[in-house]
Amino acid sequence: MLRYTALSAHPRVFLSMTGLHVADFDALVAAVLPALRRADHARRSQRPRQRAVGGGHPYELSGRDQILLTVVWLRQYPIHEVLAYLFGVSDSTVSRVIHRVLPLLEQAGRDTMRLPDPGKKHRRTLDALLADLPEVVVIIDSFEQRVQRPSNRQAADDLYSGKKKQHTLKSQVAVDEEGRIVDVAESARGPTADITLLEQSGLLDRLAPEVGAMGDLGYVGIDKLHPTGLGAAPRKKPRGQPRPAADGAYNTAFSRRRIVVEHSIGQLRRFQSLTQTDRQQRRGHTARVRAVAGLVNRRLDRRQGRCAA
Repeated sequence: MLRYTALSAHPRVFLSMTGLHVADFDALVAAVLPALRRADHARRSQRPRQRAVGGGHPYELSGRDQILLTVVWLRQYPIHEVLAYLFGVSDSTVSRVIHRVLPLLEQAGRDTMRLPDPGKKHRRTLDALLADLPEVVVIIDSFEQRVQRPSNRQAADDLYSGKKKQHTLKSQVAVDEEGRIVDVAESARGPTADITLLEQSGLLDRLAPEVGAMGDLGYVGIDKLHPTGLGAAPRKKPRGQPRPAADGAYNTAFSRRRIVVEHSIGQLRRFQSLTQTDRQQRRGHTARVRAVAGLVNRRLDRRQGRCAA
């Protein structure tokens, strides 16, 4: 059976199964386990009981193994019957555990997100081509995940992404210049334009006035949405005219600064729950993305700590 005691004895397998080093998972458990116990006590206290809270048959999985099961589910995204076999429990137990733990992992993920402090300078080099851009920025992009096609024609049409040629949900992610995820917006229908999703998320209104925002060509016009005008996107080719050489050099420098968000999204999508076709009927999608974002941030913090050392 797949339990913490057995799996943690094999660190490389543990990393492959969860996406986390054992020490990072232990830190996650220390942060989430008290909240899991409080939630469990509150749930058991909702109605009159003949026994005191805690009486009766104990859970088949300890709190730590419940968190492990949910993280493995996020990373590998097996069907519940397979996960039940691996952990030696029933598939209904798997469903209940994920239902209890996922919101707590979502909150733990949100706790890792902090918008950049304008007092801290992040730009590594001052590129003359980008001198007009703010020194402290968030870099924004989105990704889409395929979902099962709804049986209702109108609902299916609302989810059909012409870009991906399939039914999808779209997630907007913002990172700082170190690649650390600082914001995950509510998931939206796949056809939603990037600039529209940014406006709906209200992210720019939550930034400090000195913090700018960058995006790809899907965010042309971001400067008009930013409260202080500190938004930037690549320069578009003039219609019917050749692209000026200066614009090509500018866009190349812009891409070098923006690429970190692509790397962070790549880290998110190594978790199969955000890559395979969604099997949850689109329920809890935002919670999954935020929970995974917290796990990715923990890995990034570990790497940056090693670099600092």
